[in-house]
Amino acid sequence: MTTAADPVARPLLVAEYFGPTLQGEGSSTGKLALFIRLSRCNLSCPGCDTPYTWDWTRFNSRHESRRIATNELRLWVMSQPAKLVVITGGEPMLQQQALVPLVRSLVEDGRRIEIETNGTVIPGPELLDSVTQFNVSPKTATFAGKKVAQSTRINPGALRVFTASGKAIFKFVVSHKEELSEIARYEEEFDLTPLWVMPEGTTRETVLDRMPWLADEAVRRNWNLSTRLHILLWGDQRGR
Repeated sequence: MTTAADPVARPLLVAEYFGPTLQGEGSSTGKLALFIRLSRCNLSCPGCDTPYTWDWTRFNSRHESRRIATNELRLWVMSQPAKLVVITGGEPMLQQQALVPLVRSLVEDGRRIEIETNGTVIPGPELLDSVTQFNVSPKTATFAGKKVAQSTRINPGALRVFTASGKAIFKFVVSHKEELSEIARYEEEFDLTPLWVMPEGTTRETVLDRMPWLADEAVRRNWNLSTRLHILLWGDQRGR
């Protein structure tokens, strides 16, 4: 079996890695965590809070990403105390074959691995076997942009694989109440459970303003609610 230390293991295209910090979203909110943020995405959402992973009209790809050997990342993780490792992006599933040896080695070393994904790429069996949890965040029409076709941002086959795996939670970013009926439709069609909603926003004020009405809707619809803890604590700082 190829391991992260094996010279044939492919490097990953990384935007940044940082921690220990706290997981700010979803079912692991508040847990001590390390983050590995991969570069590149297959969507170009106007509401994206990490455009430096894909928007080369505003950012320089040579400055914002570099190839890092999986063993270098493994050694960094093993030098840190946090047991939770969050692999995010961008869209990390675009590099899933190169991720497999890293994820396997970290799981063998006793780390919990969460991969954050937009849910458009079908996970392969090797990654499904190794990952502890997928945090799947499908994009609504509002978040992705009205000009983006549903077939681009919603992949029924991928969502059904994530659901069947028993390793996925589903998390939607919400800006407006009008998005909730769309989320409910996906919940019913693809059996998206457990389901979290959280307020879109990169400032404390925006997050706190949207939390009360979103909390009421979450209770009414039997959904879970997530804040954006890192925004409340540190604002929109990178590396936090």
